[in-house]
Amino acid sequence: MKKVLFIVLSLIIFQEIAAQNNVDSSYTENVFRINFLNPGVEYEYAVTNTSTLSGGLGVTYGGSYPDLSGGGSGFRYLITPFLDLQYKHFYNFKKRLAKNKNTAHNSGNFISGRFYTRGETIESNFDRTSNYDFAVGPTWGLQRSYGKFHLLFDVGTIYYFDTKGNGNWFPIMIQLNIGLNL
Repeated sequence: MKKVLFIVLSLIIFQEIAAQNNVDSSYTENVFRINFLNPGVEYEYAVTNTSTLSGGLGVTYGGSYPDLSGGGSGFRYLITPFLDLQYKHFYNFKKRLAKNKNTAHNSGNFISGRFYTRGETIESNFDRTSNYDFAVGPTWGLQRSYGKFHLLFDVGTIYYFDTKGNGNWFPIMIQLNIGLNL
């Protein structure tokens, strides 16, 4: 819990520093999305002209975290509800604008802090140590909008844990979203 609190406080401080350095016209915007790969909805809120806070809810399918599962064999799968919170700092808006590239619907490259949690299992072929698990960590990513079409990719390392105190580091967590900007 101390690590989560540290990351949240760090993000707040980072946001305040970024807000003081951004005096250009507004680049980020509020965007509501529907995502298809992991079915759900997402709202991205403009915090500063280069930072957003996004929250997503839906149903995900994925695998198991090594220290939070047991049983099962072969390819492990899990279908469960999720909550995904992400603070994104876009660092290449000026460069994209200078090259006449799209920045609509927050199209750009970003670094972020991500908090991700999965709820009670809908379907699975393995046992979990707890009905809820959590992941937190830094990511690098990009998102693009082509009209109403939305594409997001990010990758980073995470610390994952459950409600029983089990946890560990996972070297690479990948997110891919395809959806529609509304």
